[in-house]
Amino acid sequence: MLDKTKATLKRRFRQSLAAMAPGLLLATGLSGCATAPPKTDAADYQAYQQQNDPIEPTNRFFYRVNDGLDTYFMKPVAQGYVHITTQGIRNHVGNFVTNIGEPARWVNFMAEGMPKDSGTAFMRFLINSTIGIGGIFDPASSFGYKETDTDFGLTLAIWGVPPGPYLYLPAFGPSGFRDVLNIPVEYFATPMEVAPESTALNDFGYAETGLHLINTRANFLAAIDQVKANALDPYATFRSLYRQSRASAIQQIYISDGNTPPDVDQQQP
Repeated sequence: MLDKTKATLKRRFRQSLAAMAPGLLLATGLSGCATAPPKTDAADYQAYQQQNDPIEPTNRFFYRVNDGLDTYFMKPVAQGYVHITTQGIRNHVGNFVTNIGEPARWVNFMAEGMPKDSGTAFMRFLINSTIGIGGIFDPASSFGYKETDTDFGLTLAIWGVPPGPYLYLPAFGPSGFRDVLNIPVEYFATPMEVAPESTALNDFGYAETGLHLINTRANFLAAIDQVKANALDPYATFRSLYRQSRASAIQQIYISDGNTPPDVDQQQP
């Protein structure tokens, strides 16, 4: 009985934190704003508008905080993880985490009006959860059900919701006023959240989240090091790469569903 109560309290705490995170982060982000150049300076004002980063001082502060945490904690842990694992093991971990997210993708694809993508997500979860031994393997791809990623932020983009100003969030990293809404949705839209309460399930959730973070950071060791070594302004480079990634994801959703993607200039990345 005591273990069940503790497990329930842990889950309720994590649910409250996930639900409050966007509001807390937005309130914090609004504490420091960049000064827009005068409209008479056409070139600088246009660049300011294109960046769409009105709270850049605060964003850069959180970037430095996250970068410090990454340099002294996440990166060394990821390097150690790479040292004691093989690429095959890391691929299996990635497959497992991807499979856990397929039900949420299925729902988002349906909301986006993408029937082929939603069917693919459903079949991927069904096949990989069974033949793929809980998602450790990815036989669905061999059967023609290739992975296409989506989330609630991309669903809002396809609905026509503008991205809003750029945000760099503590712990979470690059985001935007639209994409930040994905944080609580992504948290709650997992099989673990709809399963019965149990201490074992809570412990599994913590372990899965931690392993996912480490495995993802390990996959980007070389890429992040390259940006930091070569970019004159890594913050601006990561901001640009994030937006390019979101725009590319929208294009891929349309293409994989057999639709013509909208023009890049008309997208809301």
